[in-house]
Amino acid sequence: MHQDNEQLSLNDQMQRRFDERQHLMQSGVNPYPCSFEVTGYSSDIIEHFREEAEEEVAVAGRIMAIRRMGKASFVHIQDAKGRIQIYLKKDEVGEESYATFKLLDIGDIVGVRGFSFRTRTGEISVHAKAFELLSKSLRPIPVAKEKEVEGKKVVYDAFADRELRYRQRYVDLIVNPEVRETFRKRSAIVSHMRSFFTGNGWLEVETPILQPIYGGAAARPFTTHHNALDMELYLRIANELYLKRLIVGGFDGVFEFAKDFRNEGIDRFHNPEFTQVELYVAYKDYDWMMKLVENLFHETALAVNGSDRTTFLGHEISLKPPFRRLTIADSIREYTGMEIEGKSETELRNIAKDLGLELDPKIGSGKIIDEIFGEFVEPKLIQPTFITDYPTEMSPLAKPHRSKEGLVERFELIAGGKEICNSFSELNDPVVQRQRLEEQARLRQRGDDEAMVVDEDFLRALEYGMPPCAGLGVGIDRFVMLLTGEESIRDVIFFPHLKPE
Repeated sequence: MHQDNEQLSLNDQMQRRFDERQHLMQSGVNPYPCSFEVTGYSSDIIEHFREEAEEEVAVAGRIMAIRRMGKASFVHIQDAKGRIQIYLKKDEVGEESYATFKLLDIGDIVGVRGFSFRTRTGEISVHAKAFELLSKSLRPIPVAKEKEVEGKKVVYDAFADRELRYRQRYVDLIVNPEVRETFRKRSAIVSHMRSFFTGNGWLEVETPILQPIYGGAAARPFTTHHNALDMELYLRIANELYLKRLIVGGFDGVFEFAKDFRNEGIDRFHNPEFTQVELYVAYKDYDWMMKLVENLFHETALAVNGSDRTTFLGHEISLKPPFRRLTIADSIREYTGMEIEGKSETELRNIAKDLGLELDPKIGSGKIIDEIFGEFVEPKLIQPTFITDYPTEMSPLAKPHRSKEGLVERFELIAGGKEICNSFSELNDPVVQRQRLEEQARLRQRGDDEAMVVDEDFLRALEYGMPPCAGLGVGIDRFVMLLTGEESIRDVIFFPHLKPE
């Protein structure tokens, strides 16, 4: 019954707003004009205010509070940079405009021309000389209210339900404007990384999202059908194999900020559609790439946060180089006491069993090690740590280690208990690469649906010759989480995937 009353109340409010819209139109007022010339934003007007000068301004924004007092009113509007108070007086804006104002509600968007001044209470405001409705809001926005309880300020009716905030991000951004700062930082992070790469002379490129063969990672793809060609296509799970083709073609350094798609579960660290940047640089190796990652992360943190320290999941994390380095075997030994080097699949399975892990019988040695690491090591690596030298089966696209049999030259950077980036000295021997992909095909036949597929065109490209190369993939969403302190990937993606309402 309570829900029915709420819905009835909402319908009443919306009906009143529809009636106001109709009344405005009948009065000759267009509730949705084409444009308004803005000359200043709220924060700029407040910051640059000078007592000795009345600055003429034109400001626009959404009404967030109204205080009507007969022939004068105070309104707070919110624009892209903050909030500012507007003072409207009937004698100055005119009777018709003031009559229009009386038909407005919280949520309506207005434009005001006037001058900046300081009120008797000391608040820098805009004294309106002209006023214009720019958009009539037909649905009431949820405005938090405050009241004092036992001497303390209590906020209620806030738009705080997290799932509702994700579903209606437009409302979230209106009523929780601090959320905008997270996304401004996200933009700044991407912008700085792009400048870092282009500053080194590397070329930003674009590669296909729809691919006839998916590859570059161990993941299940999303599939679709191309009607005109009558063929199945896949949304890319990574852009690695196309970028390597460009290294074959003669570019010394290429990178791409890419939307990738993996048909996997959804949790606070995973979204089926995510953003990563991949970088490939010829004539370099994974050791060189570790130094680059240290500099990239350190400089980005300083540029965006003004500090190389950040707080994530309750931990203070330092991004000041150098980062700790630890082989995956040493990390498992350190955190579990178990020795995985030189162990067979059966022995690894027994180790996992002794640790209390229940494993899918279809997975091979690489996946078993990955499960052990993910369960017992990764969550404990809070400060940035390079985990290096993975078993070959875990990294079919990486170059064999130059001095350690059965391993490859690969690292992952773990920070805050989660993988942030992945890198290889890239495998450029086409014969060995074919053997690796064929072994992946055998794993698929065993039932591992995340194993890679054989890409004949990629192998053909390698047969033309690819120079030594270092590759890197950085998960942008997780890196943004790390630098903003957000604890869910959904808080750094404007429109995360959710179950249907």
